[in-house]
Amino acid sequence: MTELTIEPARTALVVIDLQRGIVGAPTAPRPGVEVVQRVVEIAASLRKAGGTIVFVHVTPSADGKDGLKPITDAIRPVRGPMPPDWAELVPELGVQPGDIVITKRQWGAFYGTELDLQLRRRGVDTIILCGIATSIGVESTARDAYERGYNQIFAEDAMADRDPEGHRHAAQAVFPRIGRVRSTAEVIAAIK
Repeated sequence: MTELTIEPARTALVVIDLQRGIVGAPTAPRPGVEVVQRVVEIAASLRKAGGTIVFVHVTPSADGKDGLKPITDAIRPVRGPMPPDWAELVPELGVQPGDIVITKRQWGAFYGTELDLQLRRRGVDTIILCGIATSIGVESTARDAYERGYNQIFAEDAMADRDPEGHRHAAQAVFPRIGRVRSTAEVIAAIK
């Protein structure tokens, strides 16, 4: 395991989908409220040290026509209209005026958004990833970040998934190949 040192000026915390319509759903290996608490701890530490904080949330456009509808083997759940506050970031995150908020329309936070532009303009070359769901939004974003050359740190205990096996596979098989997997406590200790 490589030593972890974080240079705040070159680091961004990228928080995936901690919004009202997602945080309250059942998750494993920990509940969404616990994920939020750990994200708040990392954000406070990195913000105090001068790092960049990015909150990403997902929502379709008003007419819903930009939603992906590929033919798949898995049956997609039929959803009625989403509540009006479904995509709102949970207030416990304490979004600050200097934080970046990105709206995405699919799983990954890079495709079709200004996330890469915002990070590069700030000189960010390292991202700390966390959020819900580990094997969907977090992993899709991580794969894109890897292909864009970002160094990545995965705060494993600051993420969760609907499927415990999906979380385990991403955290143990995928993330170690494209970055460093650490705990919230280890991430906070490494922030200079």
